[in-house]
Amino acid sequence: MTGPQRKLAVLAGSGGLPVSVIEAAAGAGRGVFVLGFEGETDPSLMNGYDHAWVKLGAVGQAIDILHRASVDDVVMIGGIRRPSFGDLKLDFRGMQLLAKLGLKAARGDDRLLSLIVRELEGEGFRVLGADEVIQPMLAPEGVITKASPSGAVQADIQHGVMVAKHIGKLDIGQAVIVHEGRVLGVEAIEGTDALIQRVARLKPERPGGVLVKMKKPGQDRRADLPTVGDQTVKQAIDAGLEGLAVHAGHCLLVHRETMIEMADRAGLFIIGIRDSD
Repeated sequence: MTGPQRKLAVLAGSGGLPVSVIEAAAGAGRGVFVLGFEGETDPSLMNGYDHAWVKLGAVGQAIDILHRASVDDVVMIGGIRRPSFGDLKLDFRGMQLLAKLGLKAARGDDRLLSLIVRELEGEGFRVLGADEVIQPMLAPEGVITKASPSGAVQADIQHGVMVAKHIGKLDIGQAVIVHEGRVLGVEAIEGTDALIQRVARLKPERPGGVLVKMKKPGQDRRADLPTVGDQTVKQAIDAGLEGLAVHAGHCLLVHRETMIEMADRAGLFIIGIRDSD
């Protein structure tokens, strides 16, 4: 059982979610150690916490740092821009990791993240999902805003779920935007906010469309759970979307109350949906 005596290491990427995890863990009385990645992690996250910095690819150094920090549990959270392998400065442990991936290395993020989880567990660390640190952040089932999706939009949501599951199985992305039965865009390496911005330039003049974001089938929930936040809501409003449909029980909501307030002011809906499978 997780308890205040277990020290938590937060492997922090970009975005607002690492802050929420760090504050939740510290608020629960846990010792917190923050491991930041050069060029990715906001330096302000480190204020007031024991921390260290590593370069992406320095896998062995990162593991040595975690051992020296005497941490028990590890959570990986936040965005990381995936560099080309030619630009990645791998240490020996990183090269070993890449060799284990082999040809699968270029096919998506899930295999890499799952292998990192196994490497950490092999070193004696317990790897947690962000939802195990801050459970209230998981999207509930049903509508959480004043606005609700119409019948036509419900059909778009169902179509979006099918497409999102398909691209998820291929380890491409987690999100899709659908408008009047047409897929306007799918998420790839650029991320959800960039997907919305791209679709905004392609979308017909008529307002509408729904963003559907689902956990990839078989995805390890301890790494890269679907996440939406107030920035996602802002992008959706600016793009003229009608709402967001997210995977209930599997999607993290960052700054949930702010998200709801923004959506309500704009007449945007946010709904948590279950996978029929």
